[in-house]
Amino acid sequence: MTARASDRARYEQATAHLDAPLAIVDLDAFDANADDLIRRAGGKPVRVASKSVRCRALLERVLARDGFAGIMSFTLAESLWLARSGFDDILLAYPSADRSGYAELAADPKLAAAVTVMVDDPAQLDLIDAARAGGGEVVRVCLELDTSLKLLGGRVRVGARRSPLHSPAQVAEVARAVARRPGFEVVGIMAYEGHVAGVGDAVAGQPLRSRAVRLMQATARRELAARRAAVVRAVREVVPDLEFVNGGGTGSVQYTAGEDAVTEIAAGSGLYVPRLFDNYTSFTGRPAALFALPVVRRPGVGVVTVLGGGYPASGAAGADRLPVPCLPEGLRYDPQEGAGEVQTPLLGPPADDLLIGDKVWFRHAKAGELCERFDALRLIEGHAVTNTVPTYRGEGMTFL
Repeated sequence: MTARASDRARYEQATAHLDAPLAIVDLDAFDANADDLIRRAGGKPVRVASKSVRCRALLERVLARDGFAGIMSFTLAESLWLARSGFDDILLAYPSADRSGYAELAADPKLAAAVTVMVDDPAQLDLIDAARAGGGEVVRVCLELDTSLKLLGGRVRVGARRSPLHSPAQVAEVARAVARRPGFEVVGIMAYEGHVAGVGDAVAGQPLRSRAVRLMQATARRELAARRAAVVRAVREVVPDLEFVNGGGTGSVQYTAGEDAVTEIAAGSGLYVPRLFDNYTSFTGRPAALFALPVVRRPGVGVVTVLGGGYPASGAAGADRLPVPCLPEGLRYDPQEGAGEVQTPLLGPPADDLLIGDKVWFRHAKAGELCERFDALRLIEGHAVTNTVPTYRGEGMTFL
């Protein structure tokens, strides 16, 4: 029996008493992936990205492990909710225009101490000040560095369009603007190299593209390491007691951890290991988060239809954004229909062995987005479901 067939047998046994659709997290794989992130971080703490987990119980589980420290959140409302829930080190990874949230933050000493907000433009400080509604607490600020690789004098850009702050001088100038402003304190720098951490460099069947990606990433790592160090030096001239410099992502943990200027690593998707992380040479993880859909029709030889399935991931639309049917092995989408809103036909020889009511197991293309489709995760250890925990959605929280 192959490893994947063995996993299917375990999942089928563990969930035999449960009807699909359902979502699971294999805790044996989850914990092994956590251990691997710690190993690759080489002694630097890993800040867990909540958008890639979206389940408080699993955030608590991973943060209880030595080697993990703090949360990287994705909205201000989520940050405040997590802080009220007892998490005390939350870095909001994206700027916000949530005026009511800022008013709440500035009025509550506990929240203001727990949450650090992201800034890359003095206009964001204006918005926060205008939203304070009399709240006088000091707002902790992190500055975001644009990590994109610029070639040919800036005519070619590789990387996400995030912060406008690219040079050490630009970041230091915003640091000075914050330092001059009463009610704010610069405590950190963040630089997420998504073109290194979030792009697979070993795409099946595309050797030339894979080689080009590896070349780009090697160039980007060298350029960013030097520039990030210069940025940190420039900001420390303004803020000598800077608390942290955050960098990285699941696909670049060991590379970013090797930079002296970086004090902590961000990662989250590497806990679940969704399908987009199958195409990396930098690490190999174990798929931990899956969902099952029930067979509801058998339209013909070599075809079954499952309920639901149209759960595309964010990003540029394409086949790689679709969930992949993984268990039993050998099923594929009908190219005329793809993954459907309420039903999905699947083709392949394994279809003939599936009966009405049987489960087909899928992996989502991305990590936490799976949790927007399910209100609970069944936690599997060995051959049994040992707990059921709510996702953010199951707790009534849909932040984006």
